[in-house]
Amino acid sequence: MTNYRVESSSGRAARKMRLALMGPAFIAAIGYIDPGNFATNIQAGASFGYQLLWVVVWANLMAMLIQILSAKLGIATGKNLAEQIRDHYPRPVVWFYWVQAEIIAMATDLAEFIGAAIGFKLILGVSLLQGAVLTGIATFLILMLQRRGQKPLEKVIGGLLLFVAAAYIVELIFSQPNLAQLGKGMVIPSLPTSEAVFLAAGVLGATIMPHVIYLHSSLTQHLHGGSRQQRYSATKWDVAIAMTIAGFVNLAMMATAAAAFHFSGHTGVADLDEAYLTLQPLLSHAAATVFGLSLVAAGLSSTVVGTLAGQVVMQGFIRFHIPLWVRRTVTMLPSFIVILMGLDPTRILVMSQVLLSFGIALALVPLLIFTSDSKLMGDLVNSNGKTDRLGDCGAGSGAEYLVTGRNGTGIVVE
Repeated sequence: MTNYRVESSSGRAARKMRLALMGPAFIAAIGYIDPGNFATNIQAGASFGYQLLWVVVWANLMAMLIQILSAKLGIATGKNLAEQIRDHYPRPVVWFYWVQAEIIAMATDLAEFIGAAIGFKLILGVSLLQGAVLTGIATFLILMLQRRGQKPLEKVIGGLLLFVAAAYIVELIFSQPNLAQLGKGMVIPSLPTSEAVFLAAGVLGATIMPHVIYLHSSLTQHLHGGSRQQRYSATKWDVAIAMTIAGFVNLAMMATAAAAFHFSGHTGVADLDEAYLTLQPLLSHAAATVFGLSLVAAGLSSTVVGTLAGQVVMQGFIRFHIPLWVRRTVTMLPSFIVILMGLDPTRILVMSQVLLSFGIALALVPLLIFTSDSKLMGDLVNSNGKTDRLGDCGAGSGAEYLVTGRNGTGIVVE
């Protein structure tokens, strides 16, 4: 009886510690359901039905493995990816990495900020410029939580992630996709046209986000409690749960667009405004409202994550720090310029995701090198030979890798 009580108490303590260590992956996962995902997944589903669902599946599996490696780097070394690059690479290379990472972060923030502004426009009936102002105010308020530490921010962003997931459960109920065709699209690669190749690259760029590769390692570098192996074990659960939710949302986005638009003859739905307006007569006003609310939630949370990632990139690469509110103000400017110039916001969203696909390898290659270094990682080093295929993905063009039907899931993270 005494032994049972001791084991029971030990088990409760282990579960409590695991729960306490969870949260960073939910911040990272928000980057995988930003408004860029809405734009690319809706276009892909409307244009090609379920045929590009396989891209989401493989991209999400790759993303899950990449985020585990990023988190592991922070746990094992106490430094994030940007800091490791700064410590190990020549100065010109470090400056190149910093510049490209800032460009990637700005492209990401552009998509996220405009997406949230579109969401406010749709559900409140305001102008896009007014929606942008509301987005700016809301993100400033969320970022203020950072003053209270990481946990409050994790709870808010995790709550927004769960809200978006719940919203898309509702959307699936409204749209009633064909489950047999949905399953086929998830497992059988298909690229019927050159436009499908372009959208597949966009889906890849929207699903695997370079900026959260940098961010996740910084979120885990200061974790405390238990041994390194225990922290790593908890982190794997954290990533598995958060990224499974994000993967479900992406699949649901494309499946809903396929069921609601493609198979009703609305294959030309190409922007978020049109998607919202088309949902009302096809499904219901409630379905359109849920879509708008989920877009706002995804946009606000992901633009906050983008701001945090930009801060990590700057501090890590060049040891320079600016207040978060200054960075937030500066990174809002491109979005306001795009809006004031009257450019097509949805097209900007999709193009930004294609741009992101080219930043994947630059973040992935050093991540693989560092996590395979036994002197750096100790007992958390990658197993020999396990990173070959994922490394092959990073060495080549990430977009080409997925859209040609190959996958990078040969790595086994232990």
